[in-house]
Amino acid sequence: MAPRRRRYAAAGAVLLVGLATGGCSAGSPARTSAAAEHSTPPSDTTSPTRSTSPSAAPTTPSQDGGTPADPAPLTATTHLLDWQPVPGPVSTAVTRGDHSSVAVDEDGTAARITRPGAGTTTVRADARERISDTLLDGDWAVVVLQDRQEVRPSVARVVNLADDQQSFTLDGRSDIPTVNGGTWALGDGHLLHATVDHGRYCVATVDLGVATSTLGWCAPPRHGFNAGRITPYGDSVLTFDDGRPSCRTVARVDGTRLEPFPGVPECSAWEGLLTGDGAVWAVIPREQQVEESHVYARSEHGYVDLGPAVSGSLTWCAGAAWFARDPQTDGGPAALLRWSAADGLQVAYRSHGAHAFLEAPRCGGSAITVTARSSAGDEQVSADLG
Repeated sequence: MAPRRRRYAAAGAVLLVGLATGGCSAGSPARTSAAAEHSTPPSDTTSPTRSTSPSAAPTTPSQDGGTPADPAPLTATTHLLDWQPVPGPVSTAVTRGDHSSVAVDEDGTAARITRPGAGTTTVRADARERISDTLLDGDWAVVVLQDRQEVRPSVARVVNLADDQQSFTLDGRSDIPTVNGGTWALGDGHLLHATVDHGRYCVATVDLGVATSTLGWCAPPRHGFNAGRITPYGDSVLTFDDGRPSCRTVARVDGTRLEPFPGVPECSAWEGLLTGDGAVWAVIPREQQVEESHVYARSEHGYVDLGPAVSGSLTWCAGAAWFARDPQTDGGPAALLRWSAADGLQVAYRSHGAHAFLEAPRCGGSAITVTARSSAGDEQVSADLG
């Protein structure tokens, strides 16, 4: 069968028009009037720099890596994982963890959370909603319901996988409210989402163990953010302005502070995440082809070139960065790649058949799941990561 269009390709378009759809600070209308009235606005709302400071990154190559201007290219080795088919139809998007899973039906109306000893919990969208995001780690599952008319704030069902008494809901009436859409990220015991505070588009962080939210960095006027990522080493977002094309900067979010990644070419970033001794990020080489990106990494050994990738696919899972790659030759396979400073760049999965592509990998904490589309047939497979 002919492969379906990428589900996440639309995310790029949303990012570039985010300022017109509410993903920005004052200067364009907010999509929700709710605000965190008890929170003190951050004082640091400096716009991210449009250029990289030479002093922010090493200028001499190390034994294994290069400089920001001349990163060392890496050739991937092959280390295919023990991929197993996920039961059920491929049209049901499944995210697997160690013992739990989240499955979303094709039309985005129901998410089924399966966990040991507790059976299945079903989160259903009403007639006005669709399921826009599902997140899973070792202890928590999050299902985000978005208004189909993009008017009402999103609703997030936060489920404690071990104890239902600690499950709760986030919405537009929460102390720090949700907004319509926006970025969501889960990991390291907390949840990141967008909020609006006194007309400013801001980062909110939820400590899941105590169900307490904190207001963080707020974007300057006419700026927004997207592509939230959480790793054990910190949180990151992609900021953007209302230029055409937009100037995009990938940065660490640390409370009310924003710290752009060093060594990233100005305005061209698409997504990024933090590692133990550096970061991994993707840039868009050609603005007219935002579905195609290129991935780089920085570690204590210097800067490395990880090669082409599918935009929107960069994911952190089990101590490594993962990303999808389209076929590099006619009739060749699509691939899922894994990178860490310790193990280097590895091909972890290859598709079967021609005209293939992969959806963004889905991490459940201790397992990773990927959906592959190709002329030879679609498949949804998962691998345990220990």
